[in-house]
Amino acid sequence: MKKIVVLASVLILGFSCQNEDKTVSDETNTKDLEVAAHRGCASEEILQRQLQEDPGLAQRMKDIELQTADAIANGRIVNGVIEIPVVVNVLYRTTAENISQTQIQSQIDVLNKDFNAQNSDYNTANNPYSSVRANVGIRFVLDAVYRKSTTKTSWGTNDACKKTASGGMAPTSPTTKLNLWVATIGGGILGYAQFPGGSSSTDGVVIDSKYFGTTGTATYPFNLGRTATHEVGHWMNLRHIWGDATCGSDLVSDTPTHNTANYGVPAVGHRSTCSGTPLEMYMNYMDYTDDRGMYMFSNGQKSRMLAIFNVGGSRASFR
Repeated sequence: MKKIVVLASVLILGFSCQNEDKTVSDETNTKDLEVAAHRGCASEEILQRQLQEDPGLAQRMKDIELQTADAIANGRIVNGVIEIPVVVNVLYRTTAENISQTQIQSQIDVLNKDFNAQNSDYNTANNPYSSVRANVGIRFVLDAVYRKSTTKTSWGTNDACKKTASGGMAPTSPTTKLNLWVATIGGGILGYAQFPGGSSSTDGVVIDSKYFGTTGTATYPFNLGRTATHEVGHWMNLRHIWGDATCGSDLVSDTPTHNTANYGVPAVGHRSTCSGTPLEMYMNYMDYTDDRGMYMFSNGQKSRMLAIFNVGGSRASFR
């Protein structure tokens, strides 16, 4: 099991710039617009870009980690269910991209089930980590839906969809409402999120319409709404379970060390190649498995998420 690391030097190294931002041309690119065969999340790449652009972000994220570790260590975690208003911003060029209210509500329903241990696969048999499964206790309420027609075939991952100057839509009350943008991203990316500490002008989660909700355009094997569950996890300060490095750390105490991401649905008993060859928690929402292969957060992840809603936490304004 991994220890939570909060030293500034380690954080800064962890945030070192590794990847160039992935952008997609406005011109039609058939390869980019194909249905993704494997989960692609650009949240880490977005973080690296923002760290380059904003000199103060690394310090703010360091402070968030210190506050998180202190809240967990001293048991100062918010009690009771947190209710989060959700604004959905739909950017569409085609009729299919202009997803229905039913599809939008199906995604809200999935978030409520997954964050409250009410998902039908929560009690999946042969889960070696059933003892640390978490009921996070966060409720999501659909607050508003905004729609905008566009001529763009894809938006890429440079936050253009969040900016009116680029033809997108600015977030609505981002310090008190979770903004979800539904837009064709391209490049094989299912979605991406902004971690706590970033600018409120770009705060929220972007999800491709082909992987949003459980009906309409939702496309197998990412048709169970788990892309949003994964990305909202990032928005609440969770990292990929392998720490975006070979045998890296996700800063959570009760998740095993993974050597890399898992795809598809691994066989029961799948082990990491890291020291001790631990059983991997591939059923965790923060891995890269298909939607049907992920069905739990851990108690450590729950504590990490709830810490940001504490008084003094980076998302305390949502309480």
